Amino acid sequence: MDKKDLEILSLLQEDASAPLATLAEAINLSSTPCWRRIQKLQEDGVIQRQVALCDPEQLNLGLTAFVAVRTNLHNREWTERFVSGARDIPEIIEIYRMSGDIDYMLKVMVPDIRGYDEVYKKLIKVVDLFDVSSSFAMEVVKHTTALPLHYAHIKG
Repeated sequence: MDKKDLEILSLLQEDASAPLATLAEAINLSSTPCWRRIQKLQEDGVIQRQVALCDPEQLNLGLTAFVAVRTNLHNREWTERFVSGARDIPEIIEIYRMSGDIDYMLKVMVPDIRGYDEVYKKLIKVVDLFDVSSSFAMEVVKHTTALPLHYAHIKG
């Protein structure tokens, strides 16, 4: 990867639907070399996929909850059941295994508290949980899907 690749990634993270000609012009390349670079970034797994980002409000998803999960069972069977079950709940949009006092952190998006309660009831059917603590977002201060690119290892 070089500086041109990072420029391409920066542009694609802002708008993956940008026409190839626009991308190429923005980084001072012709279309064919730009296209080749994008293909290589995809083949190398740097670009994993391209998606459409939807407006949660327009999809009636006005409540975001961050759910801290603790367990007193730290075995393979519990972990596999929890991860599989939590992945199957569509309102749980992110799952992180954590260090420290919290075992898992979940990001949940639902219309309202009633919707959150339904997700909670689904979650506790999956496995026994020692402790579940939820916090609800009052305001989105920053939200981005763009990754910081300045840590990437580049050539030249």
